Amino acid sequence: MESPARPAPVPTALLYYVAFSQLLGLAVVAMTGTWLGVYRGGIAWESALQFNVHPLCMIIGLVFLQGDALLVYRVFRNEAKRTTKILHGLLHLFAFVIALVAQSSRDPRLRPGLVAVFDYHRKEGYADLYSLHSWCGILVFVLFFVQWLVGFSFFLFPGASFSLRSRYRPQHVFLGGAIFLLSVGTALLGLKEALLFELGTKYSKFEPEGVLANVLGLLLAAFGAVVLYILTRADWKRPLQAEEQALSMDFKTLTEGDSPSSQ
Repeated sequence: MESPARPAPVPTALLYYVAFSQLLGLAVVAMTGTWLGVYRGGIAWESALQFNVHPLCMIIGLVFLQGDALLVYRVFRNEAKRTTKILHGLLHLFAFVIALVAQSSRDPRLRPGLVAVFDYHRKEGYADLYSLHSWCGILVFVLFFVQWLVGFSFFLFPGASFSLRSRYRPQHVFLGGAIFLLSVGTALLGLKEALLFELGTKYSKFEPEGVLANVLGLLLAAFGAVVLYILTRADWKRPLQAEEQALSMDFKTLTEGDSPSSQ
């Protein structure tokens, strides 16, 4: 009687890179809070401080948590595929909710974080959706929502066939990485826009706020680069489990006419 196959060990280098990515991500979140607290008066729903909720929620949701959601299939390599799928989907859902919804400690009602931007623009007399940052931001929200909805329908909802999932999976993987990189780029555009609005010509004189924000931007770029590197390492991909290999072989037999005996 054959003994069950041992789970494939997680590569040590992968663990180091994942840990490094988490340190970078937490540093990004902490530095964003520091920037808003020290130079922008903190975070609140009242007056102009309402706008400060927007960048913090976007960083936590669409950058840090979205990056972690992409790493699920690298870290949890030996768990059941459905468990990994659920965790992947839940992290994306949490990321979207945090980016879209923020709750005031003084007001029990839920307020959309995206709406905070439009409220602030209306109070200050600014136009809406005129900048590249705002266009990219709306594109990120739309693509993120559609990607999550289609992914749920194909990979979690019990209805899509195995052949349909197999054909769509490469597009799903590519779009996930592209949306993450677009989120990082949009955050960098927003950071630059905020500095130009607040500092103006003083930005070129190495103001402390500008230096801090520049370091934040470098950390954002580094986090995105490390996550992308982990995702593109072919030898760090999640190995197929026994049941997945069986399904893959059955699908290949049905679609190509191959069988184990013919190889």
